[in-house]
Amino acid sequence: MAGNSSIEWTETTWNPVTGCNKVSQGCKHCYAERMAKRLHAMGNPRYANGFNVTLHHDLIDLPYRWKKPRKVFVNSMSDLFHEEVPLDFIKQVFKTMAETPQNTYQILTKRSKRLVELAHLLPWTPNIWIGTSVENNKVKDRIDELKNVPAQVRFLSCEPLIGPLDELKLDGIHWVIVGGESGPGARPMEAEWVRSIRDQCQDQNVAFFFKQWGGVQKHRFGRTLDDKIYDEYPKVQHV
Repeated sequence: MAGNSSIEWTETTWNPVTGCNKVSQGCKHCYAERMAKRLHAMGNPRYANGFNVTLHHDLIDLPYRWKKPRKVFVNSMSDLFHEEVPLDFIKQVFKTMAETPQNTYQILTKRSKRLVELAHLLPWTPNIWIGTSVENNKVKDRIDELKNVPAQVRFLSCEPLIGPLDELKLDGIHWVIVGGESGPGARPMEAEWVRSIRDQCQDQNVAFFFKQWGGVQKHRFGRTLDDKIYDEYPKVQHV
């Protein structure tokens, strides 16, 4: 289960795990949960369990069959470090990523504590990027936990940004993505919150990517901030 992605900062999604549960306010209007319910109703066999955590062992080897290099968002429909995903399964996913260095893998988790607990057991090859979601000041502790992971690229996804994020300490962070919530019930994002994060990134020499303003109809509002599109990526050494 992989496919071309409309997510602005990646190219392909790869979902050897599907399903999750809510752990903080950023999860309130989870797009993956909405999509899973829709796919379950359509009879998609991958979502026979709805949005319960499900391991798809047959998809672990999928990247070996890709011919062209690509940026890959790992588990866009789940969280690889969910408590119900066994360590052995995580190790298999990491083995595939390490053995396909032509691809860049972008892992995003809200479970930064489990990530840190397991990090020393995993191969952090240069093509494996690791990020954590930080939607407001209440979960800023995830940033400090992320810094303990020995990945070449560590990044923050401030999406949905539902509150200000001031006094960010971005040492050890290489990339920050910001985006507003989209879809039904989308909570508003203030322009000053975005500008503040942009300025903090610039002051601390961190790549800044502005994904979207969001809203119920996100296409109406675009992704321009102060007449500019921010498409920055971290600078990395070539494998």
